[in-house]
Amino acid sequence: MQESTITDIQAYINEIGAAARQAARALARASTAEKNQALLAMAEALDAARERLAQANRVDLEAGAEKGLDAALLDRLELTPARIDSMIEGLRQVAALPDPVGAITDLNYRPSGIQVGRMRVPLGVVGIIYESRPNVTADAAALCLKSGNASLLRGGSEAFHSNQAIAACIRAGLESAGLPMDAVQVIATTDRAAVGAMLSRPEYVDVIIPRGGKGLIERISREARMPVIKHLDGICHVYIDEQADLDKAVAIAVNAKTQRYGTCNTMETLLVAAKVAESILPRLATALADQGVELRGCADTCRLIPTAKPATEEDWDTEYLAPILAIRMVPDLEAAIDHIERHSSRHTDSIVTEDYSRARRFLREVDSSSVMVNASTRFADGFEYGLGAEIGISTDKFHARGPVGLEGLTSQKFIVLGDGQIRR
Repeated sequence: MQESTITDIQAYINEIGAAARQAARALARASTAEKNQALLAMAEALDAARERLAQANRVDLEAGAEKGLDAALLDRLELTPARIDSMIEGLRQVAALPDPVGAITDLNYRPSGIQVGRMRVPLGVVGIIYESRPNVTADAAALCLKSGNASLLRGGSEAFHSNQAIAACIRAGLESAGLPMDAVQVIATTDRAAVGAMLSRPEYVDVIIPRGGKGLIERISREARMPVIKHLDGICHVYIDEQADLDKAVAIAVNAKTQRYGTCNTMETLLVAAKVAESILPRLATALADQGVELRGCADTCRLIPTAKPATEEDWDTEYLAPILAIRMVPDLEAAIDHIERHSSRHTDSIVTEDYSRARRFLREVDSSSVMVNASTRFADGFEYGLGAEIGISTDKFHARGPVGLEGLTSQKFIVLGDGQIRR
């Protein structure tokens, strides 16, 4: 599929933005059955287009390799059969989820006789700007559609052909259900000016969600004239407490680091209580070495793991997205929480402990969007949380926090039910 010839980027964004605004009105009144029909039709279209998807993805992978994209970026770009399966399953799961739109909560009578409650409503038009991962196109389309939002999707230039192939399946699903084709629009240009144009049009776009590198997210946060749902990076910690089950701790730490390197919920720093360090660090060093992980440690860590490189202060603030792990030995839970407070990106942090009180303290005091007990940080994911899929992860405190699924793509408005009451 070739890129469309678009010469006036601002006019193009105005055109598709106006179409999205119109489509959002139609989606806001679409029934749950219509939205689910479209999602299931999209899943069927993806399943039938596996070879076309793979062919388009090969074009992107070959171009990416020629441009010198690193291994982590190429991994995120690749559409393996398993990832196509995951896209299809994600669409079906979103179709099976309860529809949040129109749900009324907190309906109570007031002394005047009126009833006051809240109704969940779509945000309107959601703009999503993302890099590398073409599966985001399907996930974003599904969640925005089910939550009643129109969407403008701007994928990275490195995934252009893959995204357009997925977009064709999305359009087929919308058409099958009789929903407006402009409800999901994948921007058909790789011109970087399209991003700036989107960010400058709050009359067409109600919220922007960036997914990509820190530079992209910082730029969008700085330039956007509408609210942004975001996280900058994923500096995630696992703390092995002195009351930890060491077998659990080894399994959790190895999984959190090695299950997949190029994700924002991968552990980047391991904290180990001094009382168990001699028992567990050599075991962990062997297990991680078997996976090819480079270890960088504090002085105490290097004493127990001679193969570890000395860590610098910069290591505690680095999202590697690679087989590199920073390890620090800490005296106790208090010191672990202090380290996380100074260095965490507020994404995901986990404690391994069998002590209920310590676990409760960690949950209460660690100020991250996901805080875990005896579980790998890799579970910080919308699919694993039962959201069907996620549009992204937010480390902000407003409007959504953590994995952003259907509910995070809606807002609430107050509703009042009366029977002729007037204010005295």
